Amino acid sequence: MFVDLVSAELPAKTLVVAIDPGKVSNRVLLATGEQGLIGEPVSLPVQREGIDRLCELIYASGATESVIAVEATGSLHLAWAAELERRFPGSLRLFAPSETTAARTQLGSRRFKDDDRDCAALVSLARQGRGRAHRPGILEALLDAVRHRRRLISQRKVARQHLHHQLNALCPGLSAPSGHGRALALETPTGRAVLACAVDLRGRAPSVRSLIARAPGRLTKANASWWARRWRACLPPPLDAELRAERLGRDVKRLEALKADVGAVEAQIAALLAESPGQVLTTLPGVAATRA
Repeated sequence: MFVDLVSAELPAKTLVVAIDPGKVSNRVLLATGEQGLIGEPVSLPVQREGIDRLCELIYASGATESVIAVEATGSLHLAWAAELERRFPGSLRLFAPSETTAARTQLGSRRFKDDDRDCAALVSLARQGRGRAHRPGILEALLDAVRHRRRLISQRKVARQHLHHQLNALCPGLSAPSGHGRALALETPTGRAVLACAVDLRGRAPSVRSLIARAPGRLTKANASWWARRWRACLPPPLDAELRAERLGRDVKRLEALKADVGAVEAQIAALLAESPGQVLTTLPGVAATRA
């Protein structure tokens, strides 16, 4: 089946090594235009012994030229890609999963996905001269930091929504959603003062003085008075207000930790960006850094 797919169009004398990464093991297929499939596809562990075994297979093939085609699947391929680029400089080619799917479609096996067919598709792509060279280490580090920041931003968004839900359960009607009155921005001095009062007073309405005292920044008396009046107009806290306030306090600390984590990874991104070619763009007039 897939044997025919990798033996028809390969350049003679050029060894193509196709690697489909996995969490525990990577599927590997070797083929040339002269011999077709070399041996059977094998699954090699992601540890060092897997790389060593792959090198033995490449050297045993006797090929003078080789191209290593790797599917860039999330972060699964990164360790092997870096090590293979170190051992075989300039031989590595990376392919997106969408490219593998398209090649599998051209080979007539789009609906039948397995690791061996993916490897056959990678061989076909490499045979056509496709693929991207492995990026320098600094750029990989920058991309990984950006991915991590995106995950933190997603977690922060969920944490904010959960805090609004908890606050409304503890103080019914206090936190209005956007478009339904004055919304409460949780990370402003006003929002943090409201959260602190909700935790400390177990959902009971605070005084204007209490709100101002708990604000980490500037909170005007007029703004504090508005929120105090709104709070007094709310229904009383539920019977389990003390437990809810305790959970709310822990979640507030969790949001603060996420905010600190986002700041830390942004500092890392700034440092990495300064060492990469991308720093040229951010220094040009009218060009801003786009946040993930």
